[in-house]
Amino acid sequence: MSITLYITIITVAISVAAMYNEPLMDKLIFHPYTVHQHNEWYRFFTSGFIHADFMHLAFNMLSFFMFGDYVEQYFAMIFGTAGSTFYIILYITSLLVCLVPTYLNHYKQYNYQSLGASGAVSAIVFVGIFLQPTMQIGFFIIPPIIPGFIFGPIYLGLTAYLSKKGQGGINHSAHLWGSIYGVVFLIVTAYFIGHVEVVSLFIDQIRTYLGK
Repeated sequence: MSITLYITIITVAISVAAMYNEPLMDKLIFHPYTVHQHNEWYRFFTSGFIHADFMHLAFNMLSFFMFGDYVEQYFAMIFGTAGSTFYIILYITSLLVCLVPTYLNHYKQYNYQSLGASGAVSAIVFVGIFLQPTMQIGFFIIPPIIPGFIFGPIYLGLTAYLSKKGQGGINHSAHLWGSIYGVVFLIVTAYFIGHVEVVSLFIDQIRTYLGK
């Protein structure tokens, strides 16, 4: 069984349990004020395993599963036996990193809270796009006709705008920083392991696509 599937099953189980158990939801949710006041730093991680409702859960897990399996297999190719370890590290650290800006912006606001795996999922999705930049991706109601290397900047720009606007009840900041962190993690890790060709392969794929 793949790590992606394990993470999906665990997330679904905890999310469903929390949906029907308000005290559990309150204990796991990311509440910057409580983190700051009571040092409950674990919330950076536990909030990624709960979701607001079944639609929220389904969207995140479907996106994660579609890209996660590919990224996990690619990590095994370039990192060998350490691929699974790096994949887990990427996912877990993404839960933390994507929420750091959120914490810094909201730790004084008692009424602010956030939940969901969106930041970590965004990290996995953007790693997938970086590894296969010419894959066709849809954008909301648009069918999968946009290559990833064009979709990525559009998505990041829109997410940055929505994050700055700060409306809609969605933590766009987590999406933004999760996406950026995923790509940075891949490049830095590949560099220190001795797989600098990851970046050149990304550029070569785009050049080949544009040269058609």
